[in-house]
Amino acid sequence: MLDDSLRARIDTSKPHSARFWNYFVGGKDNYEVDREIGDQIKSIFPGLVDVAVTSRRFLGRAVRHLAEEQGVRQFLDIGTGLPTADNTHEVAQRVAPDARIVYVDNDPIVLAHANALLTSTPEGATAYLDADLYDPEAVLEAAAGTLDLSRPVGLMILNTLGHVAEYERARELVRRLMAGLPAGSHLVISDSTATSEGMIAASEAYNASGAVPYYVRTVGEIAGFFDGLELVRPGVVRVTEWRPEPSSDLGVAVDAYCGVGRKQ
Repeated sequence: MLDDSLRARIDTSKPHSARFWNYFVGGKDNYEVDREIGDQIKSIFPGLVDVAVTSRRFLGRAVRHLAEEQGVRQFLDIGTGLPTADNTHEVAQRVAPDARIVYVDNDPIVLAHANALLTSTPEGATAYLDADLYDPEAVLEAAAGTLDLSRPVGLMILNTLGHVAEYERARELVRRLMAGLPAGSHLVISDSTATSEGMIAASEAYNASGAVPYYVRTVGEIAGFFDGLELVRPGVVRVTEWRPEPSSDLGVAVDAYCGVGRKQ
């Protein structure tokens, strides 16, 4: 249920990225204003639906890799968005029931759905922080209430850094977050990229809608977030090409790139 303080923070007169993305992946937690811009952008660039769906599938493969092959048992997911199927905690705890996950978002709609996120296996833990990417130290301090930051953490920042207008500031925020995590931690990033005229046009239409702007970047800029880290094979690639499964969307040339890097 929404309490009055959360309700006051929700603006249904403008699209919102979490609700917009929820509409694209088939969710029901969105408003008419989100569906209107969603339909407009579909008409401009239908491929953005593929970006939303395949980026979600990348999340599952990345979390499974960290939990199964790297033994990571702690995850910090920043820019959580609205819960759908196979959230980070569900994927991780399916592999390792004792996994501990902290979700971070500052959107009131996401907070209102926190109960859906706060499910956990008895052996593990799941927590939600109403916190802001722009204050990395505060995020880490609060996350330490659930996670042991002396042990490796999987830092997930998916489809979120585009909200940071200045690229160097976005890099600095990532560096500050990783600085607070120990060796053996991993950084997982995916984001839409300016790799087609359609995606650039879709981004411009979305930014003109009154929503908080989202800036698509070059592939080189996505790679720059991993400076100082050891890239996990196959490196920075399309989300469909990162350790694809046999039944994957490997042939879909989506405008979204990703990577996983390990802190030495």
